[in-house]
Amino acid sequence: MKALLVIDAQNGIVTKKDFSSVLHSIKQLISIFTSRKEPVFFLLQEDEQGNGDLVPGTWNGELIADLALFDHPIITKRSPSAFHKTALLEEKLREKGVDHVVICGFNTEYCALFTAIAAYDRGFKVSFIEDATGTVADANTYEMPGLDIRDFVGSVLNWSKVIDVPYFEEFKRQLAEECRGL
Repeated sequence: MKALLVIDAQNGIVTKKDFSSVLHSIKQLISIFTSRKEPVFFLLQEDEQGNGDLVPGTWNGELIADLALFDHPIITKRSPSAFHKTALLEEKLREKGVDHVVICGFNTEYCALFTAIAAYDRGFKVSFIEDATGTVADANTYEMPGLDIRDFVGSVLNWSKVIDVPYFEEFKRQLAEECRGL
């Protein structure tokens, strides 16, 4: 069984840039997983010392309103990986018989990437939906002119040959083929 992990779709991140295309894909993924009765988990970053934008109990730290309309569990995390220093996510996935996680959300090169690698390390099959991730960083952040962060991260994960990195439309086709094969 698959589960969708929506990483850090919080006001303090999503309002920093125009992420309308990414959010559209994320909403469609949530709808697909919901209709298939497959689990969806929202993972929220907590800056517990209050030195970041994602302080618990503040507007910045909340799940964005468009996604809060969906009734799915929220799990908080305090590191880039949703699996680090907590067994809660892994326990919930194993309870539901999940063996394949699908990653989308923010920030591509940080929390989404770390969670994908940690899921693989825990024995899950992983799909990282490249164009359903976004980042507030850009080429200037990393002092690498011309860097396309999503494409770079997607390429590195794809080259690993252990994490599937489809684009959203390709992932939908994979699901359709999977349904026809049942």
